[in-house]
Amino acid sequence: MSLESVTSTIEEEELEFVRFEFSDFYGISRCKIIPARHFVDKASNGIGIPICHLTCSIDCVDFQTETMGDGDAIWFPDFNTFRILPWYRKTASILLEPKYYKGELLSCYPRYIARRQLERLEKLGVSLLAAHEHEFHVVDQKTQKPLTSDMSLRSTVRTYTDPNLLDQLMTNLYKVGIDVENCETETGHGQMEITYKPAFGIQAADNAHVFKTSVKEIAQQHGYIASFMSKPSADHIGSSAHFCHSLWDKDGKNNLLYDVNAPNKLSELGGYWMAGILKHSPAITMLMAPTVNCYKRYGKQSYVSLASNWGIDKRYCLLRLKINGAKGTYVEDRSSGGGSNPYLTLAAIVAAGIDGIEKKCLFRKKKPKTPSQTAIPLRMAYHVLCRKR
Repeated sequence: MSLESVTSTIEEEELEFVRFEFSDFYGISRCKIIPARHFVDKASNGIGIPICHLTCSIDCVDFQTETMGDGDAIWFPDFNTFRILPWYRKTASILLEPKYYKGELLSCYPRYIARRQLERLEKLGVSLLAAHEHEFHVVDQKTQKPLTSDMSLRSTVRTYTDPNLLDQLMTNLYKVGIDVENCETETGHGQMEITYKPAFGIQAADNAHVFKTSVKEIAQQHGYIASFMSKPSADHIGSSAHFCHSLWDKDGKNNLLYDVNAPNKLSELGGYWMAGILKHSPAITMLMAPTVNCYKRYGKQSYVSLASNWGIDKRYCLLRLKINGAKGTYVEDRSSGGGSNPYLTLAAIVAAGIDGIEKKCLFRKKKPKTPSQTAIPLRMAYHVLCRKR
């Protein structure tokens, strides 16, 4: 899309407000709401928003201004992300990316980091088709009572505990470009999972960002809180954001993970890719689990492996390989928690996978390390992705 096409849509739909939206380090949506009559000016010249938003705590109590200063970046919209929000009156949303005053892109911004890694992948003649698989908990805003109070996984009656909420989620998500494929209740109290069709490139992370924010807003309008917290209760199962992805040629016609003649139907390129992810899995765990709470999701009977291992359709492995023919073969990274930033999880996987391809990494022949031998990393992997390549 272009400035002209977006402006035309605003006029045709008689929109009154456009939400200029961005993701902080934790993947939380923040925004400024612009009256539609000022859209052309703000979209052309940018809007000032403090850079320190990228270093604030989840509740914004702590801003690390010494890291990046407390000045503004100038933020510009990506017109391809323009979406009309059906649950708000005459309102649309568009995603932003920040620049310094001199025009240089802010290299530490999560969406920019993800785009840069995807550009590296494209230079290898490979495109990424991906989707995050989100789980979340729904509780009453006033009573904090969960939407469901049993563990009857995928019970049909349980799924319709609030049919109005279910209807609004399924219909409105589609209207903002999230093509829902499946909705079900999960094991946790009040826990749901909604999956949607994958997308190529940066749109995969954009969809995840829009999905999470949309679910929260729709639930809020129905008197609920929808939480993507990785481990909201010590007594119940946590929420994941499994990163399901496959590698395709530049035209998106051939699945490069699949090889009908290979013993496991996994191509040589796919083996390098997965081996690279496993090699770097201890380091990128910091991006898959960016908060202390995220680490509490790991443990016995959690369907999250602390070992750098893989298996064909094995839920207890870090990488779960799904062999479904030339069109449906994909890799599911299960380490990512609900509280992670989708741009950074995508960037981390792509960076690790590229390293595996470039160095032709091989799977370990020895037995994988046990959870006790695989220490959760204390060092930050974020700055590695921020480096210019």
